[in-house]
Amino acid sequence: MAAAAVASTSRPLRATPRRALPSSSSHAPPYGITALPVRSRRPRLAVSASSSSPGAEAEAGGGERFYFNFTGFPFPLGPFLNRRTIRTEAVRGSIWLFEQEQALGFSSVSTNTRMTVIKLRPGGLWVHAPIAPTKECIQLLKELDAPVEHIVLPTFAYEHKIFVGPFSRKFPKAQIWVAPRQWSWPLNLPLEFFGIFRAKPLKDEDDGTPWAAEIEQKVLSSPEVGIGPYVEVAFYHKPSRTLLVTDAVIFVPRQPPECISKESLLASAKNGLAVKLLSKGKEVPDEPVVDNKLNREKGWERMVLQILFLGPSNLLEPNASFAQMSQKLIVSPIVKTLVFSKVPDKVRDWVDRIAADWRFRRIIPAHFAAPVNTSRSDFLAAFAFLDELLPERSAAAPGLSLLFASFMGRAASYFPPDDMKTLSSLDQFLVSVGAVKKTVSGRKR
Repeated sequence: MAAAAVASTSRPLRATPRRALPSSSSHAPPYGITALPVRSRRPRLAVSASSSSPGAEAEAGGGERFYFNFTGFPFPLGPFLNRRTIRTEAVRGSIWLFEQEQALGFSSVSTNTRMTVIKLRPGGLWVHAPIAPTKECIQLLKELDAPVEHIVLPTFAYEHKIFVGPFSRKFPKAQIWVAPRQWSWPLNLPLEFFGIFRAKPLKDEDDGTPWAAEIEQKVLSSPEVGIGPYVEVAFYHKPSRTLLVTDAVIFVPRQPPECISKESLLASAKNGLAVKLLSKGKEVPDEPVVDNKLNREKGWERMVLQILFLGPSNLLEPNASFAQMSQKLIVSPIVKTLVFSKVPDKVRDWVDRIAADWRFRRIIPAHFAAPVNTSRSDFLAAFAFLDELLPERSAAAPGLSLLFASFMGRAASYFPPDDMKTLSSLDQFLVSVGAVKKTVSGRKR
């Protein structure tokens, strides 16, 4: 087993804290700000293209951040008119993160979606998982003073695919690259329908790409898990030892991402219908929500639990479940239950190849916290649940790092049973109607 050959010293996982930096003032520092190492206790700095003054915020919100999108199935992806972009520098002079809020339809549930930009040694920019190309976003990108040469869609997922076409029209000379086996549902539409033209496919371990000297790639292309295959391409930036994934793993931070608006957080903190339905029968007080740190944190905790579990057991008092899910590298319960548990062989092969071949020291996912300072053992631990589905493989030649990953994986893979009830019921229903495959249990199928 490839994982058994990986030796990696464990260290605490940390996500980098952030604070906003005014950028329009004449006294503001320049945009080229260095992200501090994750181990440091000093905050990283973030920039947006507007001043912190209320007047400038209103002006930016009215024009620089305007982006109209009202598509998505079964729920449209918000915000529908206004998207703030936050840029941070993850690795000095070579990797930048661009984040925007992404909401689920008309609900009060939001998370962040992330575009990662790498500056290649010849000088061009490599863009991973584009976000909405607002004027603010494009301005922040152009301030890197380098041409966009490659635009990469690393997944089949609609939430990332929808922005590739509009983004590429801002940089018509850039080459588009897409994960293989693209599909959509309920209608399987061609890429051209999404405005994606002249796209080249990403291939597994392809050493013929223009970036092969700096960035390697491995494709997870599963069999049909139901209505379609799960496809994700992982990348490894060799100079910085950074692993890029889309949805494979996440690290939920205690504090909400800066790009999520206070209005969204406070709306989530309000005791609305969802809270009344998911309160374990307790009386739900109907009281106004005051704007303070505690209420913003409560709003974030409720958002996270709904994103991870769909129907968590107790939204009225989310603290305990949130504490179980935050501050550790995990596979999202939805991805674990509805996807990875259906095709454990393929996922295990992909994970083992990543851990065996790439000596990464940080991970940048497309959602929640990033960069995450981590080890390969932490990465393996997040997928330890696969060993329960493939016991004949996990029993073969267990090495020290594999034993450690298995031990740590019990914590990484533990999800509160009460919170999992809705997701488990949904899985059973989808299996019964043939929408997804049955979970592999105990033996390889």
